Amino acid sequence: MRHVLCLALLLSSAPLAATQVYKWTDAQGTVHYSETPPAPGTRYQQMNLAGTASPAATSPAPMPAPSPPAPASTAPLPDTPQNRASLCASLKSNIATLKAGGPVVMQQGERQQVLDDKQRQAQLAAAESQLQQYCVQP
Repeated sequence: MRHVLCLALLLSSAPLAATQVYKWTDAQGTVHYSETPPAPGTRYQQMNLAGTASPAATSPAPMPAPSPPAPASTAPLPDTPQNRASLCASLKSNIATLKAGGPVVMQQGERQQVLDDKQRQAQLAAAESQLQQYCVQP
């Protein structure tokens, strides 16, 4: 009985292994492949493909667990030329982003918030103030 079932399954999957495919190029130069012929009047190439059918994976590979985010340090950074240069570059980038026309999304922990115009102006004023305070040489 088992052999009969295997034979029936094998014979029913034979048409899946041999496929007739049509290949044509449209007016824009895009190449199309299809199991059905293109519209009448379109030049096409008929191709017979014979391949082996392999079973699909029963389950996807397990994804590695995401690592927990590193805890944010609450200690202030030392005032070194490298840290100050990094801060100034970050402030300049933030100011450019806030002055650009697109939407601005702020990440607050796990939450994301799209800034409205009032919040955007407040963030811009704060960034410009910090730039003046920490980055402009007297």
